[in-house]
Amino acid sequence: MKLYDCATAPSPRRVRIFAAEKGIQLDMVAIDLANGEQFGDAFRAINPDCVVPVLELDDGTRITEVLAICQYLEELNPEPPLIGRTPEERAAAVAWFTKIEQQGLLAMRDAFRNSAKGLKGHALTGPVGYEQIPELAERGRHCVRGFFERLEQQLDGNEFVAGAYYSIADITALVLTDFAAWTKIELPDDSVNLRRWYEKVSSRPSAKA
Repeated sequence: MKLYDCATAPSPRRVRIFAAEKGIQLDMVAIDLANGEQFGDAFRAINPDCVVPVLELDDGTRITEVLAICQYLEELNPEPPLIGRTPEERAAAVAWFTKIEQQGLLAMRDAFRNSAKGLKGHALTGPVGYEQIPELAERGRHCVRGFFERLEQQLDGNEFVAGAYYSIADITALVLTDFAAWTKIELPDDSVNLRRWYEKVSSRPSAKA
């Protein structure tokens, strides 16, 4: 299997961490997002949405979207379980994965893509160009800070985001936290639970994937 990847992008990093936790080796194919390789005809033939990650199987089948790729890898190699063992655990992991995407990463996308100089005309991912809206950048930063407060509450009494075990939700929250720090949105000073959790998950070997 090979993964169409970009080392600096948050979404493929989630797949790399997930695969590393599973001990799954993927051949990496680097796509140069900074220079627009994703918009070229060669990559459009791979993914018309012009985004990474894309997992290509040995028979040529291509899987897009982080959750779909991770669910495939979970089915392929169930241990250790990262999307839960029981129906209840799976529901919690996917629910928190979705909350972090919708309330955290999408807000982070608005904050970053509506302010980065190199993304003028590309405020949204994908093949259609959209102009930046500075107000969305400020709203995104505000939403990310608010979501960190939500995570702080969730981690009060929970070792990990979805409960007692490390899951795809923790991977997504870790990537969100690092992406936010890279754009100078730090964890609130009083985030005792978040900082305890971050120290634990960021020290896992897979976090370097």
